[in-house]
Amino acid sequence: MYLESSPVVSDLDDAVSVFVQHRARLFGIAYRVLGSVVEAEDVVQEVWLRWQKTDRSVVVSPVAFLSSATTRLAINVAQSARVRRETYIGPWLPEPVDTGSDPEVGAQRAEALELALLLVLERLSPAERAAYVLREAFDYAYPEIAEMLGLSVVNVRKIVSRARRHLGDEQRERVEAAEHRRLLEAFVSAARTGDVASLETLLTADAVSLSDGNGLKGCARIPVQGRARIARMSTYPRLWRDTDLRLVQANGRTGALMHRDGSPTAIVTIAASAAGIHQVMWMFSPSKITAFLDSGSRCATVPGPVPTYE
Repeated sequence: MYLESSPVVSDLDDAVSVFVQHRARLFGIAYRVLGSVVEAEDVVQEVWLRWQKTDRSVVVSPVAFLSSATTRLAINVAQSARVRRETYIGPWLPEPVDTGSDPEVGAQRAEALELALLLVLERLSPAERAAYVLREAFDYAYPEIAEMLGLSVVNVRKIVSRARRHLGDEQRERVEAAEHRRLLEAFVSAARTGDVASLETLLTADAVSLSDGNGLKGCARIPVQGRARIARMSTYPRLWRDTDLRLVQANGRTGALMHRDGSPTAIVTIAASAAGIHQVMWMFSPSKITAFLDSGSRCATVPGPVPTYE
């Protein structure tokens, strides 16, 4: 357990200081488990409320206590989110987070942060996802993870090993950040100018394009597969007409934020290996684009006290 009789944190000012010190880690855990900026923020806020109400004088390790609370809450939210996503219209993609404005999100370690890997993590159960994230992204020891999840150490080792094998079957060797940016810029340039031939040379034969719009008009509701189909779809004139572009850092990799008439319309990014681009991810969902734009100011807000009512 994380509790004993020795006092560590006493007053509310200290509670705020401790929480702010570890908040980036807490958000990082919740976000990697949930794939949602908004849901992760909700989890972190709930942990803050619980931290305020806790008898902090008996907490031995604040970071262990807070990480455990965050993990358990994130698992609960992920279980209900899985049910909600069954009614999602079209492909579901994780909400991107702006790691250019908020580098602390990936400050612990970059593992399990890229959108392509977060998408694969969705195929694991919430408990498997949490165990993998805690071990691979935050380097928690197996006994610590076991206590957080209420499982045996042996079981946690099996879960993490199974998750690694599953992800290993799904993942390809990724390119370095500079090459990723080069490929994205080449893709966007060819798509904007309608250069189908150049697009096809950038894409692998088994490439897939995913468009997250949750039923938004004109957004593909099924994955588009194959370099020829993706190239044709990506060059639709209506997609690029009167569009301004700005490169952004989405989950530690370069993405392109598209604007029309001053309003954001989409974020596009890719997953690529030495063989070329094998996944194109289009984010058209207005709520997810808004979450991305707001994520840069995430750590600027200091939590407030629990309200009291007379």
